[in-house]
Amino acid sequence: MGILSNLEPKNVFHFFEEICNIPHGSGNVAQISNYLVDFAKERGLYYEQDEMKNVIIVKEATEGYENQPPVIIQGHMDMVAVKKPDCDIDMKTEGLRLAIDGDKIYAEGTSLGGDDGIAVAYGLALLDSATLKHPRLEVVITVDEEVGMDGARVIDLSNLKANRMLNIDSEEEGIFLTSCAGGARVNCKVPMHPVEMEGIAYLVSMEGLAGGHSGAEIHKERGNSNCLMGRILYRLTRRMSIGIHKLEGGLADNAIPRETKAVIVVAEKDSAAFAEIVDAEGMKIVEELASKDPGAKVQVSEEGKGAFSCVTGEEAALLASYLIALPGGVQAMSADMPGLVETSLNLGVMKLTEDALCVSFSVRSCIESSKHALIAKVEAITAMAGGSNTVTGDYPGWKYRVNSPLRDKMIDLYRRMYGEEPKVEAIHAGLECGLLGSKIDDLDCVSFGPDMKDIHTTEETLSISSTARVWEYLVKLLEEKDA
Repeated sequence: MGILSNLEPKNVFHFFEEICNIPHGSGNVAQISNYLVDFAKERGLYYEQDEMKNVIIVKEATEGYENQPPVIIQGHMDMVAVKKPDCDIDMKTEGLRLAIDGDKIYAEGTSLGGDDGIAVAYGLALLDSATLKHPRLEVVITVDEEVGMDGARVIDLSNLKANRMLNIDSEEEGIFLTSCAGGARVNCKVPMHPVEMEGIAYLVSMEGLAGGHSGAEIHKERGNSNCLMGRILYRLTRRMSIGIHKLEGGLADNAIPRETKAVIVVAEKDSAAFAEIVDAEGMKIVEELASKDPGAKVQVSEEGKGAFSCVTGEEAALLASYLIALPGGVQAMSADMPGLVETSLNLGVMKLTEDALCVSFSVRSCIESSKHALIAKVEAITAMAGGSNTVTGDYPGWKYRVNSPLRDKMIDLYRRMYGEEPKVEAIHAGLECGLLGSKIDDLDCVSFGPDMKDIHTTEETLSISSTARVWEYLVKLLEEKDA
């Protein structure tokens, strides 16, 4: 018996648990994609699987719904696979360890992947049912959404008949999303030339941060461990000569990094001053983040004496200056929609390799020209540091549709079911609706989903009761005939 076997709706949670048992981090989707194909084959449903491993499964309309407009059910099969430092799960080969705490489902030591496993579970439950009433269903499950929407970029939708789409990739019940920001990933590389340096090595850790989704939670101004480590390194290089032996932080460009580690080598005569500087800067950071990120802390431990391969001298100072010069976080708020972030970027991944400092950003904006201007700023700063960059995963925003029969229908049904108005909003996070909309003429689309918290982090949770209510709403929506 599964961990979720006693939860309702049974079929939804059954498929969600099956998905969680299959490793499906971005870039590791072959197994989950083949599982979806096997599901379709076992039920005699039409399916397509492309070279990227995107999957489309079609179920024809039930009796009496043959003349109703067909509907696309859409989500992505990949998840942001992150784990706690002490977690022994290999997320490339092992499933998740699910657990329940009251109304919440979580995964022990790792992210849960409710974003977007719950969309896949809803889609499979609809396709599996022999009793639900619905029009033709075209379930579109893409790959690698979390790393640049690569699946949505190449998927062929020419065999689809629908121009109405329910994107189930939102994390707050009662909110219908109708537009979103566009984005891109910027990968930067600044050459470095390590040399041998003798001294005392110290491990400096910027840790305890809350992190979060760089679109959904960037406005909370939580600490970015990569940027904060840059501050510490800059203070040090302004006062003394240091060697940077190791530097690494963050797990995904679109996740606000929670932990960054640096191994710093200093001459024995500078050890007291080193400790003083790190302690002083660490205290400032903790004080600044006391309300926004109360778990922030800087830890220092001695690693030993010896000779270490390090970025030293002027190059170490250049590295620190580069990091502190880079922009980060919210860059502009929308003047048209109060409270909506207009433009932002997140330094999500940083690593010092044998020959370069490599950093990756997620850049977002609901204004295309502002997005490219911010990318140009990162390019210029990188070039001044002697580096280069590439831009990947550039995707368009999703423009608000003034006339939307689907949105009107959904709002009306929500009023009748719950006796209140749903919220209709735009978000700063990226969704696949813009890319998919470029492939389907006159696409009418709304994004929604059940309550989830702390997606893309090891604290991610999915609400059981909200999952049930959104399922009930989805079933009623498909059952409701157009006038």
